[in-house]
Amino acid sequence: MFGFFKNPLADEGRKLVEQGATLIDVRTPAEFGRGHVDGAKNIPVNEVPHRLSEIGPKHKPVVLYCRSGARSATAAQILQQAGFEHVLDIGPMPRW
Repeated sequence: MFGFFKNPLADEGRKLVEQGATLIDVRTPAEFGRGHVDGAKNIPVNEVPHRLSEIGPKHKPVVLYCRSGARSATAAQILQQAGFEHVLDIGPMPRW
């Protein structure tokens, strides 16, 4: 049987965003310009370490995504190492 399956990470991400979490798209500006999740802020993964103040307070949840999951995983690691307390990497944007 084929069909759409619920993705628990995406479900959790949507819930967090509805509750005020910051949603970050870590793809390039060109990729972001071709389409993104409504309400997402574009901070390319290579700029994350230099733009931490734009993400918000470290106690506020952050939800990340990219195209395949590799860049969002890298960004999640950067944020966790910088002291962000609740980082959720949902991986590829289509999971949203």
